[in-house]
Amino acid sequence: MIEIGIIGGTGYTAGELIRLIIHHPKAKINSVVSRSHPNKWIHWTHQDLLGEIEMKFVDSLNEKIDIVFLCSGHGQSRKELKEISENVKVIDLSQDFRLMDQSIFKGRSFVYGLPELQKDNIKISNSIANPGCFATAILLAILPLAKKKLLKQHIHISAITGSTGSGKKVSETNQFSWRNNNISTYQIFKHQHLKEIKQEIQKVQNHFPYEIYFIPYRGNFSRGIIATLYTYSSFSLEENREFYKEYYKNHPFVEISDININIDLKQVINTNKCILSLMKEKDQLIITSIIDNLIKGASGQAVQNMNLLFNLDETCGLKLKSVRF
Repeated sequence: MIEIGIIGGTGYTAGELIRLIIHHPKAKINSVVSRSHPNKWIHWTHQDLLGEIEMKFVDSLNEKIDIVFLCSGHGQSRKELKEISENVKVIDLSQDFRLMDQSIFKGRSFVYGLPELQKDNIKISNSIANPGCFATAILLAILPLAKKKLLKQHIHISAITGSTGSGKKVSETNQFSWRNNNISTYQIFKHQHLKEIKQEIQKVQNHFPYEIYFIPYRGNFSRGIIATLYTYSSFSLEENREFYKEYYKNHPFVEISDININIDLKQVINTNKCILSLMKEKDQLIITSIIDNLIKGASGQAVQNMNLLFNLDETCGLKLKSVRF
């Protein structure tokens, strides 16, 4: 069994990670670190885990672990890595190591952990930078075009995320009284995930001088991302669908929706899936991408990466059904 350590155990991503690993047939949780809740039962914080796990938070990792997931939040992972043996594999769920100029630290070289982009590199690495949630949804919508060198103009994106995307830290914009019956834009054209999106597109289509115009929205629901983007395409809808099907034929978590079938968030909530829908209007290809921001956008993708690191089937422990109704 793979021995798992988790640092930063009280947040949303850690809670989902614990839930997934409890039911993983090849892994078990060894220790979960929370320096704010040491010696308190995990299910007191993650109340959905009552009856699922009988374990308390600890203030430091057990040394006998094979892999550690860093869930402490942005800016904390470098501090945590100083205490982790170089023999232990690491998956970081913050943004600290996603960009190439920040990806090397203390002898570790972090691989950008989007399996649908560089599965082979992930398999031979020992340090993974888990992608951002918006970046995951958007890159999966773009990569087949980049692979064919078909990005010929600017890309325009609107995407909305649930309140869990802001984390557990209380702020005005993630309180119920603010979110309920409300919606707003934020960080227009300046969202932090734009840098990693551009970086990864340029790895696939190295000549990409165009702009990505991204408008993110805060939604009045708890989880999920729906992103719609459009860009120029000289190919027909049917030809584009074939490009996408070919690109994702060996990637089990990405599905291409049938023509004329609308997609909605409930199809992916509680799953590690990304579902893509394609439309064509004049010379514009329109792609809609949906994911669960806490699963495929965070903890599920982290488990998918762990499976690849340990040469397991990447779907192991991740065959989850959506909460449709």
